[in-house]
Amino acid sequence: MQLVRDYIHVMDLSDGHTAALDKLFKTEDLGCEVYNLGTGRGTSVLEMVAAFEKASGKKIPLRIADRRPGDAETVYASTEKAERELNWKAKYGIEEMCRDQWNWASKNPWGYEPPETSA
Repeated sequence: MQLVRDYIHVMDLSDGHTAALDKLFKTEDLGCEVYNLGTGRGTSVLEMVAAFEKASGKKIPLRIADRRPGDAETVYASTEKAERELNWKAKYGIEEMCRDQWNWASKNPWGYEPPETSA
């Protein structure tokens, strides 16, 4: 059984938060609102692995195991409210997510930390 999740590109997530803040600052007495930010489409873990292998040009070793107790089989966002009220919709798919993550990681192998220098 494959698990399905709604993966979202970091730029889409950023744009969604910006859209929510715009609404907050432009709407008097808004109160508390909840918006689901995602693509609204499920992607299996194996589909994500395949997309990342394509983006990186590397084979990812897998170990197929049973679902962990309590894990939902399929989880993805219902994005209609964010689309309607924030005029926001995710623009990127898993191919772009994997490509951009691989590009960033390749250029920043130590993450946000500078490489350690030998003394």
